Amino acid sequence: MKAIGHFCTITRHKILVMKACFRVGLYKQGLLHDLSKYSPAEFLVGCKYYQGNRSPNNAEREATGLSRAWLHHKGRNKHHYEYWIDYGVDGSKNLIGMRMPVKYIVEMFLDRMAASKVYRGRQYKDCDALNYFMKGGTEAYVMHPETKALLEKLLRMLAEKGEVKTFAYIRKVVLKEK
Repeated sequence: MKAIGHFCTITRHKILVMKACFRVGLYKQGLLHDLSKYSPAEFLVGCKYYQGNRSPNNAEREATGLSRAWLHHKGRNKHHYEYWIDYGVDGSKNLIGMRMPVKYIVEMFLDRMAASKVYRGRQYKDCDALNYFMKGGTEAYVMHPETKALLEKLLRMLAEKGEVKTFAYIRKVVLKEK
C-alpha cells in the first residue's frame, strides 16, 4: 500500500512540475524532472518511509541519521541548490554555493511550488512555498547570493501576485535574460 501511495505522490508532483515547466517554456526540463525518484535507490526508500504528508527523505533521515535517497537525488538533479555546492576557489576549504544557471533556478522554484501543492493539498495557498523557504531562516542555505535572491524574488512574487503573473514574468523577463 505504501508503494502505491508513494508512486502516486511522486508522479503527481512530477506532473505538476512538468505542466509548470511547459507553461514557462522549459519543455525538456519538464519531461526529465525528478526521473531519479523512480530509480531503486530512491523509490524503495521512499516506499519504506512514505507518510503522504511530507518527504520520506525527512523520515529516513530521522530514522537512520542520514538520507541516502536524498544524497542520491540531489547529486543527479541540477534544480537542487545542493547540487551546486563546491569548494571555493579562494584557497579556503569552505563549501560555498555556486551560481546556478537561471533555468535550474526556475525549475527549483517550480519544484518548491509543486511540492507545496502536493503536501498541502486543498489547504495550499500561493504563499506556502515562500513560508517554507523562510521557515528555517534563509542564512542557513548554502546558496549563491544571486541564486538565493532570484529564488526568493520568485517565491515572493508568487505569494503576492499569484501564479499567472509570476509565470508570465518568468517567461517574459527571467528566461529572456539568460
